[in-house]
Amino acid sequence: MAAVLDSVRAFFAPSIFTIDAENPSDVVARENLLDRAMGPNRRKKSSEKIRRGRIPAEGLALVARDGDGHLIGTVRLWNVEAGVNSEGTPITALLLGPLAVDSAYEGKGIGGALMRAAILEAKNRGHGAILLVGDAAYYERFGFFAEGARHLVMPGPFERSRFLALELVEGWLDGAAGMIVPTGRMLTSAPVRKAA
Repeated sequence: MAAVLDSVRAFFAPSIFTIDAENPSDVVARENLLDRAMGPNRRKKSSEKIRRGRIPAEGLALVARDGDGHLIGTVRLWNVEAGVNSEGTPITALLLGPLAVDSAYEGKGIGGALMRAAILEAKNRGHGAILLVGDAAYYERFGFFAEGARHLVMPGPFERSRFLALELVEGWLDGAAGMIVPTGRMLTSAPVRKAA
């Protein structure tokens, strides 16, 4: 991942931001940013049902930082099963989201830089496809289209025209049909201590 981040840093240097791997100290800032960007109902979305209680895919939680190191953008990808193929074999994929940028930094290319870094890192890690629910007009520039997800469904309500796919390996989603289900690592909670 270091090579991907170094190439993204070099591309945007000198710049108002850098792309970096998320670390544990980013959690509060990330959650506050997502609350501001996505609104109070963000945890009710179908995508959130898939992410709930899970850890992002290995190496695929990225942040953008301003010149002082403050978190100003975030994107995370999650391991999922994208239905099955025509032989009934489960198809592995990633679910991207949420992508968010601090409103004070909108229009500066930060969202696009996070997307390009996430796609490149996913490809370098051998993943075959990425799915997301989002605005087609924005995500088509990165190669996401509804066609690849046409026979897949999200758990709960979703807008078909906003359910998009990008194949990182040609033909990866051929014949894919069925429900998107989480397959990633579970979030483990700290042990609870009982009073003596």
